[in-house]
This record gives sequence, structure tokens and C-alpha cells, in this order.
Amino acid sequence: MTSLAITNEALWPADVRSASTEVKQQYQAALSFEQALVSELTKTLSATAGDSMEGSPYAQLLPDALSDAITQAGGLGLARGIIEIPKGDTA
Repeated sequence: MTSLAITNEALWPADVRSASTEVKQQYQAALSFEQALVSELTKTLSATAGDSMEGSPYAQLLPDALSDAITQAGGLGLARGIIEIPKGDTA
């Protein structure tokens, strides 16, 4: 896994972007967890592809590339559900 986190805060939910530094750090940690989960899911997905990917020189690269692309596009939205933003918490 290449461990790319979403560094472009423009892709973050508006309430997270306007929250405190502590909330932003929690969100970044949640994104890292989400990426690890997506990476494992894509590895399982490629394993179920079976013979169609066997022997391909790119077969090992596909799960990481897919999970990185999903993460860089904003993820699945799981990270936002993991963190809690206190009411009135702004930077």
C-alpha cells in the first residue's frame, strides 16, 4: 500500500474544512483507516478475478492503484462517519 491520504482539503466535507485542527487531524487519521480498508477490499477483489489476472505483470499493481484512485477522489465517505464534530467547532 502506498499510503496516499487526501491532502487536497478541497475534497474534504465543508464541516471538516471549517473545523478545528484537532478535528482535521482526526479526519486525516480516519482517511488513513479508510484507505487501508479500501486497499484490503481491492486486494480481495483482484484475488477473486482469478485466472483472468494470473500471470499479468500488472496484477500486483492493480489493487494499490485502485485504492489510491478511490482515496484521491475523496474516498468512500467512511471517514466522515467515523469522526464526530462538536457543535460550534470551527477553526
